[in-house]
Amino acid sequence: MGELKNCPSCGEFFNYTGLREVCNNCAMNEEKLYEIVYRFLRKRENRAATVERIVEATGVEESLLHKWVRKNRLQPAMFPNLGYPCDNCGKLTNVGKLCASCSQKLQAGLRQFDAAKEFREKVNNQEATTYRKDRS
Repeated sequence: MGELKNCPSCGEFFNYTGLREVCNNCAMNEEKLYEIVYRFLRKRENRAATVERIVEATGVEESLLHKWVRKNRLQPAMFPNLGYPCDNCGKLTNVGKLCASCSQKLQAGLRQFDAAKEFREKVNNQEATTYRKDRS
């Protein structure tokens, strides 16, 4: 059974079942806007259009375009200049939540953390195994 939520677009109550984040009326409006955008992008001269150009030509909100790219409704393989913002820096990306540079920085930080952890464990093990004899 779904739960009762407010639609983030119009504020109306709707039964949220996990399939859509918006009410039925807003979902139908989004579908109409998607058809407009898709018809625009299907034209050969518009396939390389940027997000700003699509917003300008169709009047669709940029957040909806990002949502459709994130859900793979508009695939970057077919439309190379489309993407959605990186959750960290805001740079456009096509895969995952982070862009390539933020992902590399995160991996480098994790490698550095692992190396420091391994070094601390080595130092602790050496101190535990050291035998000291009192010279009397």
